Amino acid sequence: MPTRVCCCCSALRPRYKRLVDNIFPEDPKDGLVKADMEKLTFYAVSAPEKLDRIGSYLAERLSRDVVRHRSGYVLIAMEALDQLLMACHSQSIKPFVESFLHMVAKLLESGEPKLQVLGTNSFVKFANIEEDTPSYHRRYDFFVSRFSAMCHSCHSDPEIRTEIRIAGIRGIQGVVRKTVNDELRATIWEPQHMDKIVPSLLFNMQKIEEVDSRIGPPSSPSAADKEENPAVLAENCFRELLGRAAFGNMNNAVRPVFAQYSHHVIQEILGHLDARKNDSPRVRAGIIQVLLEAVAIAAKGSIGPTVLEVFNTLLKHLRLSVEFEANYLQGGSIGSANLSTSSKDNDEKIVQNAIIQTIGFFGSNLPDYQRSEIMMFIMGKVPVFGTSTHILDVSQLGDLGTRRIQIMLLRSLLMVTSGYKAKTIVTALPGSFLDPLLSPSLMEDSELRQLVLEVMHNLMDRHDNRAKLRGIRIIPDVADLKIKREKICRQDASFMKKNGQQLYRHIYLGCKEEDNVQKNYELLYTSLALITIELANEEVVIDLIRLAIALQDSAIINEDNLPMFHRCGIMALVAAYLNFVSQMIAVPAFCQHVSKVIEIRTMEAPYFLPEHIFRDKCMLPKSLEKHEKNLYFLTNKIAESLGGSGYSVERLSVPYVPQVTDEDRLSRRKSIVDTVSIQVDILSNNVPSDDVVSNTEEITFEALKKAIDTNGMEEQEKEKRRLVIEKFQKAPFEEIAAQCESKANLLHDRLAQILELTIRPPPSPSGTLTITSGHAQYQSVPVYEMKFPDLCVY
Repeated sequence: MPTRVCCCCSALRPRYKRLVDNIFPEDPKDGLVKADMEKLTFYAVSAPEKLDRIGSYLAERLSRDVVRHRSGYVLIAMEALDQLLMACHSQSIKPFVESFLHMVAKLLESGEPKLQVLGTNSFVKFANIEEDTPSYHRRYDFFVSRFSAMCHSCHSDPEIRTEIRIAGIRGIQGVVRKTVNDELRATIWEPQHMDKIVPSLLFNMQKIEEVDSRIGPPSSPSAADKEENPAVLAENCFRELLGRAAFGNMNNAVRPVFAQYSHHVIQEILGHLDARKNDSPRVRAGIIQVLLEAVAIAAKGSIGPTVLEVFNTLLKHLRLSVEFEANYLQGGSIGSANLSTSSKDNDEKIVQNAIIQTIGFFGSNLPDYQRSEIMMFIMGKVPVFGTSTHILDVSQLGDLGTRRIQIMLLRSLLMVTSGYKAKTIVTALPGSFLDPLLSPSLMEDSELRQLVLEVMHNLMDRHDNRAKLRGIRIIPDVADLKIKREKICRQDASFMKKNGQQLYRHIYLGCKEEDNVQKNYELLYTSLALITIELANEEVVIDLIRLAIALQDSAIINEDNLPMFHRCGIMALVAAYLNFVSQMIAVPAFCQHVSKVIEIRTMEAPYFLPEHIFRDKCMLPKSLEKHEKNLYFLTNKIAESLGGSGYSVERLSVPYVPQVTDEDRLSRRKSIVDTVSIQVDILSNNVPSDDVVSNTEEITFEALKKAIDTNGMEEQEKEKRRLVIEKFQKAPFEEIAAQCESKANLLHDRLAQILELTIRPPPSPSGTLTITSGHAQYQSVPVYEMKFPDLCVY
């Protein structure tokens, strides 16, 4: 009974399945059953509508055999497919092709080299079959990707590796022939396909050329050798590819060639630039311009050593150009020689601008992970006082040449950071980058400070708000700007807790420079606004308001003897920022106080507003001491308004004092140690709520009587002690440490001076050690010339 059931079930199976099953022997070693294969072929030719079903069933069996690693049955199935392809006419083959390509893809995806080669051979046979009508839905994206990957095979066995690479090249050749013969041949010339095909062919051509160069001069290869040589096969395929390209498709085929070998081109141009380093400036500028054009292609695919070599060479030639420029200026004289020097100076500026443009363009086109490395690389070469990390030798340039190097490197850094977006500010401004960027050495010139602030804006502005903040002004409604912002993350909050005082200090000192122009105040305002948008929580907002009030106090007290324009410029900056931050945090009472002060200023003191002070021929006041308090932003009013909205305002009563760094004490700039100590003494004697101004009082008998009143003195001492205690209770630890450190360092310096004057080594007959011109010498003093104290003489 079971035998009859099996026979009955077998008879019910479709005929095409029975014919397909019959071509597989019991033992795969016996190979394809030829008699049954002839029956299957005759059936397929007689009933072409069954080809689709035959292909689907063969694909099903082949997929199952591939998974079960039955390689013998896989070979039989592919042999049957090849015979069906060759036997069927072109007009009836289309229903069969999809199943066939599916089976080829299965073989190419397998990890066995023999199956990959088998699938490639079948695809090549299929590619040589001409179809009468095009297939509008068929694409070969997978085969382009897979064959290209096979061209880069890294199999451990050299023979198998060569076999796979040859199969990949032949597969690419088959794809090219098949798609070029189709009506839809334009698809193969798309950049996404050419960017895979061309580098794969060039890779094999280059690899074998390296082997041949080590072996010796090649002999004329035979036809069999050509088939086994990946280089020859790849070259023939590449020639065929370019030979079939139309004029409009040639760019897509040639451009990957330049991209593949662009780093070689750049290395040759850099070598040529080194060889011509002593040529005229225009020759060097022309070479750099060529390098700029080549860099446009190479930037996206550059690797680490190539990138560093480009930047290192360009920075070296930048230093050479500055040296040449300095020599021209020193060697210039009157008359015609002076005109020649001026011409050479202008030519060197052309070279320098070309170098900066090339550095910036190359850096801005690099991926973000490489761009951050280049930012650190350039920053490490900026000459900064007190550090030896910069690599450029500026010892022969002098102050002017060093300043030129600083400006040009910062201009390059500005171009590299343009468009850079980091998820966290710590990634964009690590300590090793932020410290030299905010160094006082880069604050000695107005242009240097502008470049530093612009670099910071590039790295801080992660939501493209800077364009909306351009120009310092009183914004009536900040909501109209549609500021984009996100809630500050934990990493950014940690960054501000660690580096916030450093940023505040840089802004505070930058506002008090005598050579500031309108652009400096605009950039400082933008810095405050960007910190508020990108990095501010409630604690940072309080610190920024304290900073603004401290700037207002400094403009009024004027310890630095700033011109009236700069004092009014600071007042205008404070007004613009407090107007911005009050609307950003949306505290109604705070906004009302700021608006009221701005309204009074508009009527009585327009020179305290940015729209007036930065306008030509603005009338300036003679002094600021006689102004009423209602023209100023008062700490007690701000604290009252913010305290009502839940802000912790205790720290507002503590005046802001900038941190003092070692570089301040060592640099050539005026030290801020004395300024800070004086400011602390002045502010500690004033009640914070009254803020600022002590009007000039007329000296009368009552005033003198009040001055000597002991009770009044006791009250002042109590108030002073209360303020000191409150400051140490509520001020941040960083500020207390900075203030104590500044006083300790000042005391130490004074003690050192006193000890140096009073304590000298006693004279000795054996001689006193002195150092002259770097050499140690002993100077002997006779006993009869020695002067002893009176107590030692008897």
